[in-house]
Amino acid sequence: MSAPLAGKFQDHYDVLGVEPRADSDAIQRAYAKLAQKYNPRNAETGDAEKFEAVNMAYETLSDVELRATFDRLKGTGQETGVPKFSGVEFFDTLGREGVRRTAILSVLYDRRLRKPTAPSLSMRHLELMVEATAEELSSAIWYLKQRGLAASDDKSSLQITVDGMDFLENRKPTAEDVMPFIKGAGAGAAVTASRGAESVLTALNRALAREQVEAKTEVAR
Repeated sequence: MSAPLAGKFQDHYDVLGVEPRADSDAIQRAYAKLAQKYNPRNAETGDAEKFEAVNMAYETLSDVELRATFDRLKGTGQETGVPKFSGVEFFDTLGREGVRRTAILSVLYDRRLRKPTAPSLSMRHLELMVEATAEELSSAIWYLKQRGLAASDDKSSLQITVDGMDFLENRKPTAEDVMPFIKGAGAGAAVTASRGAESVLTALNRALAREQVEAKTEVAR
């Protein structure tokens, strides 16, 4: 990550002009706009110092772990009252979170097989593909990285590790488990005995294809 500018604390949210609860899509849009504006090659509005600040802000806020560390330093989202336990709902999430993590690994494994020269997926792509809130996705990615099952590349995108591939092959998840966590698939796309087994990779390929179409649409806009 870039060195702090002039040794001062930089509020990355202020630099990008986004709220502390902004999702990765909002952060990406803000960064793209400001990076283009302050790029030193821009003869009209180029500003090297502001360009450096924008890059540092994006590097931090686009990485789950770096953003969490910055939020703690800034005090963003700190509890002002007595913390509360989520109650019975907590116990309902225990099994689901494990399967959600397996679904993310399945997506990353499939990406590794299909795109070995570009095996990473950005947070934006994962948000488009996986059924999860921002908090659930952040928690799942934190776990996968802590276990060494996935890792961030130099652009803060996520890719599966060798340990992650071994983990998935040993667990051998079923489509019935994984597909409800893939957007656009849902429980109705899970395999049934009457239809015969549909491979997880085939279904994930469809999800990736939809993601690529949406990405191209965004670029066209």
